Amino acid sequence: MSITYLEAIRAAQTKALEENPAVFIYGQDIGPFGGAFKATKNLHAAYPDRVLDAPISEDAMIGAAVGAAIEGMRPIVEMQFADFSSIGFNQIVNQAATLFWRTNVPCPITIRLPSGGTPGSGPFHSQSMESIYSHYPGLVVLTPATVEDAYSMLLDAIALDDPVVFCEHKFLYYHLKAEALPQQNLPVGKARIARSGKHATVVTYSAMVHEALRAADELRRENLEIEVVDLRSVKPIDTDTVLGSVARTGRLLAVGESFPWGGVTAEIISRVTCEGFHLLDGPPQRLNARDTPIPYHPDLWAVHRPNAQSIANAVRRLIRF
Repeated sequence: MSITYLEAIRAAQTKALEENPAVFIYGQDIGPFGGAFKATKNLHAAYPDRVLDAPISEDAMIGAAVGAAIEGMRPIVEMQFADFSSIGFNQIVNQAATLFWRTNVPCPITIRLPSGGTPGSGPFHSQSMESIYSHYPGLVVLTPATVEDAYSMLLDAIALDDPVVFCEHKFLYYHLKAEALPQQNLPVGKARIARSGKHATVVTYSAMVHEALRAADELRRENLEIEVVDLRSVKPIDTDTVLGSVARTGRLLAVGESFPWGGVTAEIISRVTCEGFHLLDGPPQRLNARDTPIPYHPDLWAVHRPNAQSIANAVRRLIRF
């Protein structure tokens, strides 16, 4: 029996509620309704005092979670869409992120952001916010790309004493399945080699990992072996694994679904250029979504974000240099 990415998130929350009475979940319509994407389906019935509906105020939701964390609780806050977290931005970056450094009191909150695009979602329900939150010290930002990581990394996030922004990709909720939940996992902050290769390195995360793997399959038919690095965590970034991959291939393409300006891909290229310039046989490249608001129409959305074809074309240009 297979398990979906969404079911893995629900299973992790169930396990956390079972094992730690300090854990509770707070969000809009997450109680009897089970959440916009059913990530908390049936959890309110099992834990009516710890799976709680919130007012339509992201600012109040994060503020309440920070206060609860100060008092020893471990809140999981579900944002209905990642885009709406900007309403709670002050509480996330000025309160949660700085609390330990101001008071020596930890702030163990986990903020779940249903991230990224799906056909027809448009500009207000499709954004990828990981680059913004990674800018701020004190926050851990996780971007699971697999069912296994969706489960194990969410449990790790809940256990951390730091505030965590957990960017779960909506497109993967039902499109991604695994045979079973993992028994072991890599630690937070450690990247993985999703595919080995020797001609170029593609560094990416979240849903773009699967587009990169499909691009690698296409390029394999041209006798090009592409190494795909799944960052898993964008704050912190595992620079050592990225540099090790570039040392093997000599070429780097960084891919992200977020907007290009000042994003994770820019950070990857900056680090490799500064620390591994001698490893490069060509100029590092990046590929992001278009620098425009995200379109509603599914056909426009499909070409707004990187996909297997655009990644494969970018790799071809990189190798030809």
